[in-house]
Amino acid sequence: MMQWSVAQLETHDHARWDAFVQRCPSATFFHRAGWQQVIENVLGHPTWYLYAESAGQIQAVLPLAQVNSRLFGNTLCSLPFCVYGGIAALEDGAAAELDLAAQQLAHRLRVDHLEYRHRQSIHADWLHKDLYATFRKPLHADHDQNLLAIPRKQRAMVRKGMAAGLDSVIDNEADRFYDNYAASVHRLGTPVFSRRYFRALQQAFGDDCEILSVQQNGKAICSVMSFHFRDEILPYYGGGGDAARALAGNDFMYWEVMRRAVERGRRLFDFGRSKYGTGAFAFKKNWGFAPQPLHYDYQLHRGKKLADVQPLNPRLQLLIRAWRLLPLPVANALGPHIVRQLG
Repeated sequence: MMQWSVAQLETHDHARWDAFVQRCPSATFFHRAGWQQVIENVLGHPTWYLYAESAGQIQAVLPLAQVNSRLFGNTLCSLPFCVYGGIAALEDGAAAELDLAAQQLAHRLRVDHLEYRHRQSIHADWLHKDLYATFRKPLHADHDQNLLAIPRKQRAMVRKGMAAGLDSVIDNEADRFYDNYAASVHRLGTPVFSRRYFRALQQAFGDDCEILSVQQNGKAICSVMSFHFRDEILPYYGGGGDAARALAGNDFMYWEVMRRAVERGRRLFDFGRSKYGTGAFAFKKNWGFAPQPLHYDYQLHRGKKLADVQPLNPRLQLLIRAWRLLPLPVANALGPHIVRQLG
């Protein structure tokens, strides 16, 4: 019988943690240690990055953060602001130790609930929400095959962007990306992250955090921040304005992310999660991606039920409409204070 010890991640152990994440099949980009400093230092939430080891070897990790919001409740989550999380393990026994430790921590912190954002549920007896699906698809090494794999109507939009003379560049700074992103989410009625947040992501993940901008005559009309992990590419934050919509800039942009990712040796395109019934969900399906349901696990602690914190909640629709009416500079100033409470 293996003997497991559970410990909390310290700064000097980041490299050992990340080495485990790289070799553990169930780990994701969001298990990387860099998220801890972003969540703590920029978003201001306490974290508990737990790992289980035996004979000096890490065999399981569980990154946790607490979001205690007056508006949306008190949650211990793996991992807020991320689409995936939960326990990543090579040994069932190590996973069980971390699962128990997380439940005990949730009890001590007196949170409303504990949440695991696994791609596959590990607790059939916990609560679940059928809100999200993720979209993941293998990439070919050949660009022509990838283009032909896009359904005809969507492929025509990509070709429209090509015909418009659009080109893509990799931006080292986040300023052009941020302007496109902020305008786009404001149009959707969503609070914006701060510039500091995106700069912190760049600092934490280096070359694995990449900004691509699509240009027309040297002006960026849309931009996307993507994450690289093993052989995967994950376009995660993005946006564009009227010019992008008129010229199929967003369609061209995701094609360019795909094309450049293949050149970097990536073999899987992760389009991230979207809510059922939304435009983003339909857009990703139109690219030929099959939705894969995400059944996050929720364990109630102090809470009596799960809060309905998502834009399709009718109670939030009024707030969304009001947010759209704010001047963009005002929304950009207020947004970071609100979005950090959402998780």
